Amino acid sequence: MALADVVRNFEDGANRRNTVRLRERGWEPRLTGYAGWGSVHAAKVLARATMADPNDSQPFKLPFLPKSMHSLTSPQMSGLAKLATQNAEKAQRGWRQFFTTQVGFLPVTVQLGNRTIKTRTDRSGYVDLLIEDHGLAPGWHEATLTPAAGEPITAPVMIVANQVTTGLISDIDDTIVVTWLPRSMLAAYNSFVLHTDMRQPVPGMADFYHALLEPTPDAPVFYLSTGAWNVYSTMLSFIQHNALPIGPMLLTDWGPTPTGLFRSGQEHKKTQLRNLLIMFPNISWYLVGDDGQHDPLIYDELARAYPRRVRGIALRTLNPVEQVLSHGTTEATALHREESDLEDDGVPIIRGEDGYALLGQVERFR
Repeated sequence: MALADVVRNFEDGANRRNTVRLRERGWEPRLTGYAGWGSVHAAKVLARATMADPNDSQPFKLPFLPKSMHSLTSPQMSGLAKLATQNAEKAQRGWRQFFTTQVGFLPVTVQLGNRTIKTRTDRSGYVDLLIEDHGLAPGWHEATLTPAAGEPITAPVMIVANQVTTGLISDIDDTIVVTWLPRSMLAAYNSFVLHTDMRQPVPGMADFYHALLEPTPDAPVFYLSTGAWNVYSTMLSFIQHNALPIGPMLLTDWGPTPTGLFRSGQEHKKTQLRNLLIMFPNISWYLVGDDGQHDPLIYDELARAYPRRVRGIALRTLNPVEQVLSHGTTEATALHREESDLEDDGVPIIRGEDGYALLGQVERFR
């Protein structure tokens, strides 16, 4: 038996024992809904079941459904400011998010639009369901998920119109939030020690994104990261608090896989990018990341294979200290080819140390 199988079996056994022990203490399965996404033809509904103390507060979720694809109105911003203050008063240490007991193979009934489907969570407690022929119009909607044990919840689902031709895919770590990843001690400090409302935003990124998307209010926004789903609520709160465009997050799980002890962050990003190209065949994407690790290579590879599907690439340039913390040298990650080759394919690329520097070059994407 491979080492990954041994670790996975150990994890499953420990999780079953924890579930029994927590049930004896009065804990119950709780579903956490993640923002789903899709077209008028098919949509993904995402959630996870974990054991929760019924006396604990619910995880942070969208206090409203956005009126448009990614914009915030003034009344909504006012409500978010009040909500952010309330969150600050009861901030929790980030480490609590990572110690969860998932509920695998839990029966769940999912209702979206005119479809109702019975399913089960996977071994890690996730619901990842593609629902076809849901009958929903473009915009934000809610799916209702009802577990066999526990309370029903709703999860937002973003439906994108067929005629939309522009979208934005953004990295998270060191692109919109300063995390100093992947240096293990600093990553642990940011994830496990800092209060969840103290994460530092990259200056100007919200302004850059809103300026980039201003001509296309129906453009969908996705946040693609190798971060774990456990930090979803924290990152959702961060996005809201810092007035970044609203959009689904495409995160991953840090557990063992059938082929190894650790999941490949590069493969996760490549797979999710391909999924978006398939789901939205008419959309050409702005790709935003940083030059510290793999974003330049992944984005360049996508632009080379599908130049008409990439509208432009924006890279935040890390300073020398961030570069060392990111990958051990002061040198930025280089593209596979010259930037002029990208330009020849009709894919402009801009670089800047923060959102304000990128904002000054936004006209190159017009």
